[in-house]
Amino acid sequence: MKNILVPTDFSEAAKRAGIYALQLAQQLHAEKIVLYNAYQQPVATDASMTPVELINFDDIREISNTGLEHFKTVLQTHAAEGVTLETVGEYITLADGWRDIAESKQIDLIVMGVTGGGKLDEVLIGSNAVNVAKHSTIPVIVVPPGTAFSSIKNVMLACDFKQVVETTPVGAIKHILDETRAKLFVLNIDHGNKNFSPDTPFESLMLDTLFYGYEPQYHFVDSTDFVEAINSFAVDNNIDLIITIPKKHGFFEGLFKRSHTKQLAFHSHVPLMVVHD
Repeated sequence: MKNILVPTDFSEAAKRAGIYALQLAQQLHAEKIVLYNAYQQPVATDASMTPVELINFDDIREISNTGLEHFKTVLQTHAAEGVTLETVGEYITLADGWRDIAESKQIDLIVMGVTGGGKLDEVLIGSNAVNVAKHSTIPVIVVPPGTAFSSIKNVMLACDFKQVVETTPVGAIKHILDETRAKLFVLNIDHGNKNFSPDTPFESLMLDTLFYGYEPQYHFVDSTDFVEAINSFAVDNNIDLIITIPKKHGFFEGLFKRSHTKQLAFHSHVPLMVVHD
């Protein structure tokens, strides 16, 4: 993971994510971090206002460029030797712009922050991180509120033991494990063996085969609350990074339903890496 993208709106959440990305870059031996600001013309909320009363395009571009340079300066003090910072600003929505930037800059990882503390924050500010994580084929790390970087020593993979070979992004997960030399914990959450099937033992064996040599530790938790079970296990086992694989079908199909995603992102102090199958 040589190139990391950090979308920013210059908020404290974005600053926190930027600092996290810089410190993570050292552990992952990354070479470049791209700070990206997508900006638009402000929308008039007063019907009496005319377009000429709004900030003009040149002013908006200057605000973005100035903000990016200041953001870069602030983050530079956290940058390890060998990690370069690049800034990109463009007149577009984040939803429409991040894919092209990720492709043109050959991005391997996206790091984004969210702001907690209120339902309005969670809906408006958190939606960007959630939407990018939902649609990105590139791994996305969501940095929750109050998170300080901790060297990644213990990684948790949430797994439902369904279609393991077809749906597990082994390469991305192994890369994290190889670069960090972290211990891998595999967590399965069920209640009353509701999701247990005759194929489950075979699927768990296949996962063990996929991660042969990594010596994963397997844990099984009986719980009806996915988010609470994840968070409790993370605290009890000093987890530094949670990996989830949202699937189109199966146990994780509801991960990106509004309540599940928001709770996991906003109410955990452990970064969440979303990797699609």
